[in-house]
Amino acid sequence: MRKSGILLPVFSLAGPYGIGCFSKEAYEFVDFLARSGQSYWQMLPIGPTSYGDSPYQSFSTAAGNPYFIDLKELIKKGLLTESECDGSGLRTDNNYIDYGLLYRKRYLLLKKAYGRLTPKMRSKVIRFEKKNRKWLPDYALFMALKDAHDGASFMKWEDELRLRKPAAIKTAFKKYADEVVFYEWIQFEFFNQWKKLKKYANKLGIGIIGDIPIYVAEDSADVWAHPELFQMDDDRRPVAVAGCPPDAFSKDGQLWGNPLYDWKYHKETSYKWWIERMKNCMRLYDIIRIDHFRGFDAYYSIDADEKNAKNGKWKNGPGLALFKAVKKEIGQTQIIAEDLGFMTDSVRKLVRDTGFPNMKVLEFAFDGRDESARSGKTNDYLPFNYDRNCVVYTGTHDNETIRGWLDSITEAEYAEVQAYIDCQENNKSLIAKKLVREALASTADICIIPLQDWLGLSNEARINTPSTIGENWKWRMDKSMLSDELSVQMKKLTRIYGR
Repeated sequence: MRKSGILLPVFSLAGPYGIGCFSKEAYEFVDFLARSGQSYWQMLPIGPTSYGDSPYQSFSTAAGNPYFIDLKELIKKGLLTESECDGSGLRTDNNYIDYGLLYRKRYLLLKKAYGRLTPKMRSKVIRFEKKNRKWLPDYALFMALKDAHDGASFMKWEDELRLRKPAAIKTAFKKYADEVVFYEWIQFEFFNQWKKLKKYANKLGIGIIGDIPIYVAEDSADVWAHPELFQMDDDRRPVAVAGCPPDAFSKDGQLWGNPLYDWKYHKETSYKWWIERMKNCMRLYDIIRIDHFRGFDAYYSIDADEKNAKNGKWKNGPGLALFKAVKKEIGQTQIIAEDLGFMTDSVRKLVRDTGFPNMKVLEFAFDGRDESARSGKTNDYLPFNYDRNCVVYTGTHDNETIRGWLDSITEAEYAEVQAYIDCQENNKSLIAKKLVREALASTADICIIPLQDWLGLSNEARINTPSTIGENWKWRMDKSMLSDELSVQMKKLTRIYGR
């Protein structure tokens, strides 16, 4: 069945306290989607972010981002006052997120709210901790210890704690007992608010497409608590890390730095950790988009002491066996395979064998650097080459907005775009709108358009520029952008193209 939706990170929502969250603005966005004939809200990972603020580098694969907790909900519960929130310094008119300000100010408010929990509220947190014992105590202690070490990576902690010596861990749980419960309460509040929002969206016919990174951050509770899952040496430091090789976009490749999985161990344990991770995701989302899906076929391994990604090597991943194990344990899962980047026949075969829909990005269809185009074949990302079982995007969070992209491509590429959509008029705003229509009109079963592309915004609204830090993950929409005019336009095109 043909459907469409909008890509918008939670942090990009409007709202009063410095970042988008599970506030009334999130519910209003869901209302807008339903009113506009959409079926999906796709968002980026919603875990707690670390240095660099990337949602793809999280302190935990299971925890939620404390920044997404709606402070006004805490006001309703009597845990904060409106004057405390308004006077916190978080109220700004800026449409860009100041993560430094959030880090300094928001946790102070959360700690103030935590200090006002009633005994009944605390008992609910205890019950929540018992239900989530597989991951929550380790995560909460990890965060408490990070605070005690001024935010330093656990790789820099004293060996007793870094290596999780039983006596040291037992002592730490006692010493930081209150801090541990504070972080457990944050997760209790996060998941309660998230469940209410998702239930509301589903009631209106809006499915949630969640995004999970294939890898975990080095400085994470996962690596600290379960080093056996990763390629680590006897001192529990990474032997090899993830990245991607040099290409037309990056002469040094990309050095991501994530520890690589010990796939032999995962196989020996029947992929238990991955099955548990997928179960958690299925409780959170209706469809799961797995980032860097090609890493399950073959992954790029870089020695941990390398300064760039030039000297990495391709090694075999778990392949189809992982997904067979997941299906056997938890049944059919709705997954989108993000198969962008360096593609091989074996990656394509893995995607086909799983049956998962893959991704098509319209911006890539006119790239003169594309390998298929240079070899004389038509570009795989051109709409007439799509199978139905795929998800088409104008662009993703890693791309320029479609309007910004039109400003940056070569004259030859621009001419190709004009020829393809039969528009010789040199009006980039018009061309951007026509490209949105091309995506909607394609044969892809699902079409996801970033909100910025519906709005015709340029690169001031770009979410992320890969391999850079400092200016990413910051853009926020203005509430006025969700106009009745836009809603009518979206609904009309959605109807015309049978979505």
